Amino acid sequence: MPFESSEVYWGLACGIGPDGHWHGWFDVRIQAAALRRLGLHPDQPTATVTGPTPPGWWHAAAERNAQGNSNHF
Repeated sequence: MPFESSEVYWGLACGIGPDGHWHGWFDVRIQAAALRRLGLHPDQPTATVTGPTPPGWWHAAAERNAQGNSNHF
């Protein structure tokens, strides 16, 4: 992963929506210093990747997970 575990925070909130169905909301936060290190912080004049790209297996796993998960809360 391009981030250390201490640089990423996430949370999940669940509840019944106005339509009576359960819904879930994810909150993902990444420390600004970690974004700056990768050239992705919005305060920078250009947003270019400055670190190494993750290995091929990481990309393949992300694509596999994105295609196979269409669950709705």
